Amino acid sequence: MSTGARTRFGRAEALQMLARYGDRSPEQVDEHLGSLELTWLIAQAEQVYGVQLDLDDERLDAIRTVDDAVAALGAQLDAATTGAVTAGGDGGTDAGAAAP
Repeated sequence: MSTGARTRFGRAEALQMLARYGDRSPEQVDEHLGSLELTWLIAQAEQVYGVQLDLDDERLDAIRTVDDAVAALGAQLDAATTGAVTAGGDGGTDAGAAAP
C-alpha cells in the first residue's frame, strides 16, 4: 500500500487477508475466527498499514468473528493512522520536537 493511499480497513480487506491464510478465496473464509487466523489477520493488517496495533487481552478475547475483528482492528488502525497524520501532517513544524 502506498503512503498516499488511505484505504479504510473493512470486511472486504479482512476477508482478503484471511483468504491468503490457507490459500482460499474470500468466499471460503468462515465467519468464526480461530486464534491462528486472528494472529495472521493482525500481522497482515500491521504490515499493510505500517502500524503496530496494541490490543490488550480483553479486546483480543472479544474477537470471535470477522465482523468483531473488523470493528476492533478498524478502530485501532483508524486511531493509529489518524495519529500518524496528525503528528506528521504540519509540514515539519512539530512543536514537540526537541531542539538540537
